[in-house]
Amino acid sequence: MTTGIILVVSAPSGAGKSTLCHALLERRPNLRGSISCTTRPPRSGEVNGRDYVFLSETDFLRKINEGALVEWARVHDHLYGTPKDPLTENLRKGFDVVLNIDPQGALSVRKIFPESVLVFIYPPSWGILENRLRHRGQDDEKTMAKRLTNARKEMTYLRHYDYAVVNDRLDEAVDDLLAILRAEHRRTGRLSNELSELEKKQK
Repeated sequence: MTTGIILVVSAPSGAGKSTLCHALLERRPNLRGSISCTTRPPRSGEVNGRDYVFLSETDFLRKINEGALVEWARVHDHLYGTPKDPLTENLRKGFDVVLNIDPQGALSVRKIFPESVLVFIYPPSWGILENRLRHRGQDDEKTMAKRLTNARKEMTYLRHYDYAVVNDRLDEAVDDLLAILRAEHRRTGRLSNELSELEKKQK
């Protein structure tokens, strides 16, 4: 059975990576989402176990000590992490898995899974990013200023990523991600078993 691909998607706050990942999951049946753990409180409309697994800091730290997380980081004063068991189980079954995580976590995943594919999502402009954050209505001015400062820092990680996708029109950005997955599945390094069988038949 072919092992699935890990698609890591990162972006500054407000760039729309969560919306993009949900749309991607709807359009690709063989794709599974990785549900992150976090210590931040749920936002309006978020459901525990669907959007995130919401944990106390004590429970989160226990998972770290148990080695139950592939990666974890403190972002915007809260802890975020990727559970190990669901990820490895989906890969074993041949499913691709999309991880919606920050750049620190992305680099940690790359160390454990070198063949993971890293995609950075960026906004059409800083002005549009700021407008998106304001329209969310979830942060005060101090928090928003902090998010914009962190966004500029996160952009410096871009050189560590395999691909960069601008999220201007949602459908076009999803098309780009689908094209990346299709291309990655045709890499000769991932087709070693199929190519070996083809070579045997030619002899």
